[in-house]
Amino acid sequence: MELSGAIEHQRYVTVTGRLPLVASDESLLQASAGGDQRAFSELYERHARTIYNYLFRRLADWSEAEDLTVLVFLEAFRRRREVVVVEGKLLPWLYGIATNVLRNRRRALWRHRSLVAQLASQPGIEETPDVAARADAAAQMRSVLNRIARLPRQQQDVIALCVWSGLSYEEAAAALEVPVGTVRSRLARARASLAELEGLSRHEEIEMAHEVAER
Repeated sequence: MELSGAIEHQRYVTVTGRLPLVASDESLLQASAGGDQRAFSELYERHARTIYNYLFRRLADWSEAEDLTVLVFLEAFRRRREVVVVEGKLLPWLYGIATNVLRNRRRALWRHRSLVAQLASQPGIEETPDVAARADAAAQMRSVLNRIARLPRQQQDVIALCVWSGLSYEEAAAALEVPVGTVRSRLARARASLAELEGLSRHEEIEMAHEVAER
């Protein structure tokens, strides 16, 4: 079944026959696993911007972030029967897929190139006309990424998830498939290392990087 197709904002009927005001992620996933293509399109519309912003913060490249956003949802569609929903939320699982796509992005882009072409009609990330602002944001993110590059990759992941994306320890643990205590300790070590390497002002700039992609 192809993922491409027109997005429809139809809500999905519950077992009681009622139409919920807003379908939950879990109900949309159940509908998608049952063969309803529109349900997954709804999930794409709901979460694509958030995943796109996360990928931009990790790459400081708008174009590549957009390409990888498509790959994240292709992988999520392929694995939709294996989904892990955390407290009714799909995002931690999507963040986990996005983190893995980042680690293997060259191989992933090559593997899915033909599939991406099939999604030409899929509604994409809305472009902004302010080219100067996008370039400025990318430059700021590259500066931040250059500084945190000295940290181990696992610590970079928890900064991106907990600090920049606002996930709880539990949600980040689900995304990374590690214990909650591991997330806490990695984040504590990352913050201590940054404070030592950068000084307070630089450390605060890294902590505020979550605002860059939201402008």
